[in-house]
Amino acid sequence: MSRTDTQAGIALVTGAGTGIGRAAALALLTDGWSVALLGRREALLHGVAHESGAPARTLVVAADVTDPAAVRAAFDRTVEHFGRLDVLFNNAGAGAPAMPLEDLSVEQWKAVVDVNLNGMFYCIQNAFRVMKAQSPRGGRIINNGSISAHTPRPQSIAYTATKHAVMGLTKAASLDGRRWDIAVGQIDVGNARTELAERMTQGVQQANGEIASEPMMDVDVVGQSVLYMANLPLSANVLFHTVMATCMPFVGRG
Repeated sequence: MSRTDTQAGIALVTGAGTGIGRAAALALLTDGWSVALLGRREALLHGVAHESGAPARTLVVAADVTDPAAVRAAFDRTVEHFGRLDVLFNNAGAGAPAMPLEDLSVEQWKAVVDVNLNGMFYCIQNAFRVMKAQSPRGGRIINNGSISAHTPRPQSIAYTATKHAVMGLTKAASLDGRRWDIAVGQIDVGNARTELAERMTQGVQQANGEIASEPMMDVDVVGQSVLYMANLPLSANVLFHTVMATCMPFVGRG
């Protein structure tokens, strides 16, 4: 099975049960893609499959991206079920509570690194393994970086450090993927309305120490951005794509 201009492809979305992963999976499914929904909570994944209205084009894969053996098995199961893999949306992520960096425990630090850096690497590694071997070869990897890949929030050292590291993963994988027709890009999201981000409307610490509410955008906008990147021909790549609430305090001094 290979993708043509008139036939949507096969995607795998990590962290597909909620938030940005859910929005991206639904956007892909609505556009005719077949999607492997990967996440830790199987019931939520089945909910997304049902909500899509196209459960026959979904595959629910309960797995933890911090477990390299489980990640490998998830990719193998996807290929066994659908025949190939055209796009990985490498989305699963985690954060730590906001606190002074000297109070962050080693366990909290390692937990964020294990999901945001190690887990993302395991998925990239397995996507390369699959995409290099399939015929026609190649595919696309879209990493979820976050605006924190560029600019930190106060008291967010673990999340910020790992999201900066994602930028390194994206650049290195993009370079290494060229010879195998693997396009690697990154989407950096600012203030999409999800359950985790909803607190920002109630007030979040700013760089000057003030607490202020921040504008939000519909998370479905992010899903459409992922779909746009997914639908590009492999001869084109969006290396970095920033989509954000227009008035959020990111650029300038605000």
